Amino acid sequence: MSYGRDPQTQRWECPQQQAWGLTPHQKITPGLAEKLCFTATATTSYAQAAAVAAQWGVPVDDSVIHQQVQRAGARAEQQAQARSCAPPPPPPKTTVPPGALVIMMDGWLVRERGDDWGLPPGAAAGERVVWHECKSAVIYRLEQAAKTAGERGLLVEKFVVAYVGDPLEFGRRVQAEARRRGLGQVTRVYVVADGGAWIWNLVADRFAEAIGVLDFYHASQHLWELTHSLHPTDAAAAQAWVEALLHQLRHGAEAEVFRTLAALPSWCAERGQVPPPLVAKTINYFAPHQEHLHYAARAAEGCPVGSGAMESLCAQFQGRFKRCGQFWTAQGRRRLMALDVARRNQDWAAVWQRN
Repeated sequence: MSYGRDPQTQRWECPQQQAWGLTPHQKITPGLAEKLCFTATATTSYAQAAAVAAQWGVPVDDSVIHQQVQRAGARAEQQAQARSCAPPPPPPKTTVPPGALVIMMDGWLVRERGDDWGLPPGAAAGERVVWHECKSAVIYRLEQAAKTAGERGLLVEKFVVAYVGDPLEFGRRVQAEARRRGLGQVTRVYVVADGGAWIWNLVADRFAEAIGVLDFYHASQHLWELTHSLHPTDAAAAQAWVEALLHQLRHGAEAEVFRTLAALPSWCAERGQVPPPLVAKTINYFAPHQEHLHYAARAAEGCPVGSGAMESLCAQFQGRFKRCGQFWTAQGRRRLMALDVARRNQDWAAVWQRN
């Protein structure tokens, strides 16, 4: 390419490089960089992204893709931080009914390199690998929920949050994203989650007016564990006991379930049985969620009683960030995740806008 001296700045520059949007010493055009980064977020590794890129005509080393992701991911991080700190958007001028917003939250573990990553395995004491919880959320409008022809649940449009760190900061980011998606305009907000204490503390802090729903699958898991401890040698009795409770729980008789749980110590005493530890544990698990178990009422309103969308998102993230042999640096994981979230949240174009 031809270079020349700018008569005003007296700097040597390449007009063609400027026209392509290249910075000094940059060898890849923004258009190609965007394609490589998109491929990196849509595949399961940088090596696989390089293999896919070669198939569409650009043989490139995976280290080059990693370099482009780090550059673009830094921009995506900055933009996400700016959006989370921005004031709430003004209400839209529309006649469409405001509807309801659904927020689901959960966490999953990701591996990162510890301070002693360079030590050989087992050679000396040290922290080679550390595990961190990536707190994640799915946010969608209830009217965007649909079903396939086979009655499988489907979300036409959803938005996500992923953050490794303080739950309070995660809560701020979830609230900011929910505001972008209509939190201030909807008539109802549902929060569906498992029994994690940090989640419900966050709900009380950021979404105090929301209607909480304890994920039915997790609730049933606790009851199944309890019934096996009550009937350790009688599988048929265990199944009959728990299925009766689950039917009550799912069909509007949750008060009966609480009465059954409260009576378990005396029930065990009548049979000469010492109450297993799971009795107290299960009662304590359900105690803070008495208002989160109205499954029949929530289902009648169209609200999901399970967090399948959240479990699906966690599985998708783990398919990219928790594969065999992946040990991230904090920066490398953070920047790729910022790009992944930008792609999912329809913010991808903003990462590539030229100022």
